[in-house]
Amino acid sequence: MTFDQLDLNGTYTYANYLKWTFEERLEIIKGKVFPMSTPARIHQKISGKLSYEIQKYLEGKKCEAYTAPFDVRLTPLKRNKSNKVHTVVQPDLCVIYDLDKLDDKGCVGAPDLIIEILSPGNTRKKMREKYDVYEENGVKEYWLVEPQDKCVFVYVLNETGKYIGLQPVTDEDILISTVFPDLQIDLARVFDN
Repeated sequence: MTFDQLDLNGTYTYANYLKWTFEERLEIIKGKVFPMSTPARIHQKISGKLSYEIQKYLEGKKCEAYTAPFDVRLTPLKRNKSNKVHTVVQPDLCVIYDLDKLDDKGCVGAPDLIIEILSPGNTRKKMREKYDVYEENGVKEYWLVEPQDKCVFVYVLNETGKYIGLQPVTDEDILISTVFPDLQIDLARVFDN
């Protein structure tokens, strides 16, 4: 099968995903295929700086961080009848505390922290579909990075399993994780061109 032969209105699972051999990158969110665009240079630059800060923080700790492409397979906490994985995403960055969630193909279950960097072609997907699926799957903290405005929107899962949006953090601020409170990132360095 080629990418052009995919029915973008069809429903797919992780089993389908594993069989595909085409070069195009994509994600499956709730069974629907979402093609991924090639990230812009600013996207890659911000991703690299955030990754560097997170890797520095994680030195000597028993948790791991990964950058895209890295498969995260999610099944909602309230499982569907088939129990098949219908969501496979490739977050820009993710941090996993429970190393038992890791296998040779990526992460099975919700990372503790997911970071997505907005690009012109993926804003709607990342802001709507991914927000919903990360919340449904119990991702404890979700950062949505907006390069144009040099800010980060932070969403934290509350005790009822719903995201609470915190005050936006800008390039004049220090971003402090709620899940990893010792992780503090000077956004001026991240957004510095």
